[in-house]
Amino acid sequence: MTMRGQFVLDDVSRAIIEQLQEDGRRPYARIAAAVGLSEAAVRQRVQRLLDAGVMQIVAVTDPLQVGFSRQAMVAIRTKGDLRAVADRVAEFPEVDYVVVTAGSVDLLVEVVCEDDDQLLEMIARLRAVEGVESTETHLYLGLRKQTYAWGTRRPQLPAAAED
Repeated sequence: MTMRGQFVLDDVSRAIIEQLQEDGRRPYARIAAAVGLSEAAVRQRVQRLLDAGVMQIVAVTDPLQVGFSRQAMVAIRTKGDLRAVADRVAEFPEVDYVVVTAGSVDLLVEVVCEDDDQLLEMIARLRAVEGVESTETHLYLGLRKQTYAWGTRRPQLPAAAED
């Protein structure tokens, strides 16, 4: 179901997503028991959510455990075509997150590197991208929270006008 161009999640779909967020390999039979549907109904709902692009089921790695000891957020100020700069930066293999922002910087870019040498080399390449005016690098010293649960929170909808 969509509302104003957005997919609207009902409570059952939210519950299915929460089950998969806890364990992306959880069997449909277990999910069905938890949400009160048949296994076939859960399978159909999951497929609809996947087909609509509402969710993906992916494996998330811990960069430290797989040899990437340096993570950072790089704030970028640009000049010229912001979208072109964002698209070019998104092509860097070290970049896993690019956000166009409003405020004192134009882009926020999360990078994951093997070490400080790779980070330094990558920042030099970033600064060489046409349209990059300046960068400011914020090294990650520790991770206190990382969640992917925003997809199951209910959006605050405007109250209906009363007659």
